[in-house]
Amino acid sequence: MTTFLAPAALEEALSALAQGPAEVLAGGTDLWPKWSSGQPKPARVLSLHRLAALRRIELEGGALRIGAACTHSELARSPEVRRACPALVEAALTVGAIQIQNQGTIGGNLVNASPAADLPPPLVAAAAEVELRSARGVRRLPLAAFYLGYRKTALAPDELLTAIHVPALPAGARERFRKVGTRRAQSIAKVAVAGRLELAPDGTIARAGLALGSVGPTVVRLEALERELRGRAPDAETARDAEARARAAVQPIDDLRSSADYRRHVVGRLVRSFLLDL
Repeated sequence: MTTFLAPAALEEALSALAQGPAEVLAGGTDLWPKWSSGQPKPARVLSLHRLAALRRIELEGGALRIGAACTHSELARSPEVRRACPALVEAALTVGAIQIQNQGTIGGNLVNASPAADLPPPLVAAAAEVELRSARGVRRLPLAAFYLGYRKTALAPDELLTAIHVPALPAGARERFRKVGTRRAQSIAKVAVAGRLELAPDGTIARAGLALGSVGPTVVRLEALERELRGRAPDAETARDAEARARAAVQPIDDLRSSADYRRHVVGRLVRSFLLDL
């Protein structure tokens, strides 16, 4: 028999996790289908639906703090998110149907650790950090370091992902998110590309953040290419070089959704398009 826990305070939730493993239930858009398919139910389920503190979106010292239980629809409607990380809004609006967007949460999307998840690429490109809490204390990790492998994260059994911290988009900077799937709506990504570009006063690239989804076991950040772009003009030559380097940097697989060659081609074209779309 499954024990269902619904604490009214975050401290109660952390205390419950300290007492033993529990399946965390937020929106349930991944868990309900899993349980309905006949997979064994866990001994304990910890619901977050009463924890209002996990539904807040607020600015803290020039950065955006997003509670882990915020839904995709809440992200899309938030003026703070639209200003601080517009690519995250673009990504949230591609997640499933409107029913999924209304129910699914940002924390669930990240902890699920699917390589095809839509929200990690724009957050990694923006150098976001995750806030992990337990009865032992709190720690923060870059989201890119949170992913250890396919469906594996650095989250300890007694920890809860409570918030995501996103550096606000600087004035004059640009962000984009682009997802390529079988169809325009309700499609799992064959390739997803997110970018954040900050320009120096002379018009050259001061900082670039580039992250890819669905081309590896985890979200892929193009760190070498980001470094190479610094100081260069965002022109056609730079875009062509970036296209070739992005293709060479990824090692996607062939699967039911796409071929490796197609994924490499699309990665290059989307990176090139991002640099020219200013």
